[in-house]
Amino acid sequence: MLYPSLASLLKQVNSRYLLVNIIARRARDIATIAIERGESTDYKPVSRAIEEIAAGELRVTIPNEL
Repeated sequence: MLYPSLASLLKQVNSRYLLVNIIARRARDIATIAIERGESTDYKPVSRAIEEIAAGELRVTIPNEL
C-alpha cells in the first residue's frame, strides 16, 4: 500500500489534475532550491512534495476568478 494514499491526498486537493500539477510544481521548486544551495538530494523531490501535501504543510488557494 502506498503512503499516503490517493484518497487522503484528495482530501487536501479535490481534483486529481490539480493535485498532479501541484506536486510537479513543488517538486521542481524543491529540486531547484537544492541545486542552488549545493545540497545533495538523497530524497526524491516528488516524494517530498507528496509528503508535504499529506502533512498539510502545503496549502493550495484557488482564486475565485477560475
